[in-house]
Amino acid sequence: MLTPFTVLERNILKAKGLSEQHLTVLGELGVNGRTDFQSVGSVATLLELLHGLDPDIAARVVDWALLPTGQPDAALSTPQGESPPLPPISQALVINSSDSTYCVHCQAKQPKDYSVGDLCLNCGLQAEPIETCYWCATSGPGRFCRNCGAAFVVTAELPLALLLRREGVAKDDISAKIGALGEAEKQVLWGRVRRSRR
Repeated sequence: MLTPFTVLERNILKAKGLSEQHLTVLGELGVNGRTDFQSVGSVATLLELLHGLDPDIAARVVDWALLPTGQPDAALSTPQGESPPLPPISQALVINSSDSTYCVHCQAKQPKDYSVGDLCLNCGLQAEPIETCYWCATSGPGRFCRNCGAAFVVTAELPLALLLRREGVAKDDISAKIGALGEAEKQVLWGRVRRSRR
């Protein structure tokens, strides 16, 4: 049984991946031409109407059907060898300046007059905690020491990092090793730290 689609529309829809059975079901549901896809409106709705349809095929069909008439397809208007232009970005593009500071706890942007050690206006915690480096013993904000480049460890685990440093573990491996330790392994290291303090 032929569907109410025109011959051209049927051939285009078949090229997009629809089968004759899909076209018949669409005709029974009242989708009789390209303009009726305006009522369908989205890929999700088309997938609900045609059970078992591949989502990629549904996306191609909806893209074709909802393309305003008279507007060239992006694949046809692109010179050979070049990729088609990207679709417009649906979300706002945010560009942050290099002097922006964000709270490490709630990710809120800090005001321009922020200085190291200030509390976050959003959550009330120290926006950029000042950490002590286990390698060179300098302190500063951020995630890395500005003097030697070592990755900071949490202040509560600083004695563990100092123990690993004394044992000869490489500077770049200490923070990763502490992060990978399980709770039982950390307790063993804490026992060694307590014994070394006696």
